[in-house]
Formats: sequence, structure tokens, C-alpha cells
Amino acid sequence: MAFESLSDKLQNVFKNLRGKGRLSEEDVKTAMKEVKMALLEADVNFRVVKYFVNKVQERAVGEDVLNGLNPAQMVVKIVDEELTSLMGSDITEIQFQPGKSITVIMMCGLQGTGKTTTAAKIAGKVKLKGKKPLLVACDVYRPAAIDQLRINAEKQEVDFFSMGTDVSPIEIAKAAIAHAEKNNENVVILDTAGRLQIDEEMMQELVAIKEAVTVHQSLLVVDAMTGQAAVDVAVQFNDRIGIDGIVLSKMDGDTRGGAALSARQVTGKPILYVGMGEKLSDLEQFYPDRMASRILGMGDVLSLIDKAVEANRERDEEKEREMASKMKKGKIDFEMYLESMKQMRNMGGLGAIMGMLPGMGKISDDQLPDEKQLARIEAIVLSMTPEERKNPKLMSPQRKYRIAKGSGNDITDVNRFIKQFEQMQKMMKQMPGLMGKKGRRGLGALGGLGKGGFGKFF
Repeated sequence: MAFESLSDKLQNVFKNLRGKGRLSEEDVKTAMKEVKMALLEADVNFRVVKYFVNKVQERAVGEDVLNGLNPAQMVVKIVDEELTSLMGSDITEIQFQPGKSITVIMMCGLQGTGKTTTAAKIAGKVKLKGKKPLLVACDVYRPAAIDQLRINAEKQEVDFFSMGTDVSPIEIAKAAIAHAEKNNENVVILDTAGRLQIDEEMMQELVAIKEAVTVHQSLLVVDAMTGQAAVDVAVQFNDRIGIDGIVLSKMDGDTRGGAALSARQVTGKPILYVGMGEKLSDLEQFYPDRMASRILGMGDVLSLIDKAVEANRERDEEKEREMASKMKKGKIDFEMYLESMKQMRNMGGLGAIMGMLPGMGKISDDQLPDEKQLARIEAIVLSMTPEERKNPKLMSPQRKYRIAKGSGNDITDVNRFIKQFEQMQKMMKQMPGLMGKKGRRGLGALGGLGKGGFGKFF
């Protein structure tokens, strides 16, 4: 889980501070030494660590903090603010050319960072903004890269352009822009070649592309799991070709966080997106404040709601209103359970969701149901008749035995599931606040997935 190691260490530091009540200047300095070690172990750039710790300590030893009613909480607040500042404070998005003008985006990075997949993910994001993207295969050295981009373009339902491996990337880029003009495509995404390591030939090719066509945004994809090495790569790319933004791939596997915390400060370039999984939908806008909250174990409910909204984007509006009305009245049924399972998968699975809930970040994988457990419970619901799914009150002992046999489960499993489902119904009746303005869309996916919800069935 992202930042898990760093988050655990920082939370232990703050737990010790809270246990002291009033704080002295020495308490703060001791805590900052522990924070410094945690950041260095997370592979954060040394200069960044030094700058960050000095900033926090300078603010935290002020009289207003140490003599306040809750000094430990004030220190946490300062750390939260400085972490946000470190990662960029403001949200940065791709800048599109006005009107119908074509925006050219050049994707660059080393081989193995997930650059080609990220290009397709960005095409999907661009499409959702109402743009018409064109994915262009400029990696002529790796035929597999061209095939991969073509397949992903088909999955994202966006246009694809290739001239094979016998044409130079510069000529392909020129032809692609001409193609876009003829076909009313207004975002051209160039997937360039990568190397196992930075070399002169690769850099010269990227520079040549930028000289041959007008590139409006140069985005560098770096592997977050490589920590400080990713930042070093970013510096070299920025110095040689000039980049406009960074995409951190494989963020879901980065338990340390060195790249996310160092990249902005070292390069001066913003982080635009973070890759949180292998699926083409697993690309998140980078919000520095939300990321700081995740690191400090405060959860990220806003991103969770965003995921729910996006997962529900294709859902029927009438069905959405019907589900929302049922949830508000506590009248949930087994059909809603199946829908929630579908939406949960679209949102990255139960582990990804739980990691965004405040106080839930420390749940380990072995405490969560695996796919086999989820499939077993799903089989119980699928073994019900349509009438039984819509009306849980129909469940008689005879029906339960039939469902157990049909789903390959024991009758005790079926009884436990139905009993806890009834408890869930009662809980939902007591939680009308869930259907507030901000969380209304997508709560059909969230209603049963939190602690005490459908997670209880396991």
C-alpha cells in the first residue's frame, strides 16, 4: 500500500507526542529527529529532508504552539501543511490549447516505467474531459510497444496512429499531427521510445522531436518504487530536454514515498498524476493535500468519492436515483450487494478503498477478504432467484438450504451472510447523513464496503 512504511513511522512519532500532553522545545526537536530518520529511510532526498525538518521545527517551537491547548495536534497540523507545500500545494493539470487547436503531449521516460500504459491512461482521462485524443506510436525500436499501445487504444476507445518500425519517430510525429488535423482530433499523445538507462541517443531523439513539432506538454513517467533514483532521472530529463510535469507510476507498490516527496522540490516541476494499479482506469490526479493526508494516516475520503463517481459514470441515472432512495431508507437488497461488488472492483478492490478511509490504512492484506472469499459470497447471491434478491424477507429455511446447495456453501455460511445483511440494513437506516450533497453520487458503491458494512460478511 502506498506510503505504508513511512505512514506507520510518522504515526508512531505523533502518538508519542500526544502522550506527553504539554510539549517542550526539546520534545519537538526529538520528534523531528525521528521524522528526519523516517524520511531518510523512505528514500527522500537528503536536501529535501533537511529543508522540510527545519521548516517544521521552526514553526513548531513557536510559543503559540508549545503553549496551546493541544500542542501535539498543532505539530501534526504543521507537518501536514509542510508536506502539502513540499509536494506542490496547488493542483496541476494538463494545459490544453484553446478552442479546436491541437495540444501535443510527448510522453518520455526510461523503459519499464509503464510509459506506454500511462499514455493510454492519460488518453482515457483526456477523453472524459470531452477531448478527442490520438495515441501515436513513436517507439520504433520495440514492436511490442506498438502492439501494446494499439491494444490499449482499442480498450480506451480512442484513435491510434502508427507507421511501423521503418520510419523515424520525427516523421511519425509530423504525420500524426497532420492526421489529427484531418480527423478533428485535438490532443496528440506521442509515446516515445525508452531505454534501460539514460543515453545520449535517446536524449537527442527527444530533442529532435521537440524541434520538429510544437510540443505543448512534455510529461516524464518515472517508477515511484525506485525512490531517489526516480528523482535523479527526472533531474537529468529536465536538464536535457525540459519537462513540464511528472507522472509517478506504480505508486500503489511504493511503501516508502521518496519519489513523491522529493520530485517537486528537486526538479521544480509538478506531479500531475499517480498510477495506482495496472488497469487503464488506475490513474489518479495528484492532489498534494490529499496525499499528505494519506501519509499521515488521515485517509483520503475525497479521492474515494471521486473514484466512486467515476465508477458510476456509466450507470443509468434512474437506477442511481432508485439505489440512493433505497439506501436512504435503509431498504437495501441483494441486487444492491451485487452492484456494490461490481463498483468495488472498478474502484481498485477493497484494499484500495480501505486504505483511503481515515484510520483504516494499517489494515493488512491478510485481514481483508481475498478474491476467493468474495467469489464465494457472490455465489450465494447469484444462487438466489430474482425475487429473493429484491426481497430479503422471503428467505425461509427451505430457500436457504437450496441457496447453500446451489452456491456450494455450507448452510451456516448462508445463515451468517443473511443475518449480517439484516444488521447492515438496520445500520443504513441510522445513517441518512451518508446521502449528503458531496457523497450522493457513487455511494451505491461505498455503502457496504467500509468497516461494519459488507466487509463484516468476511
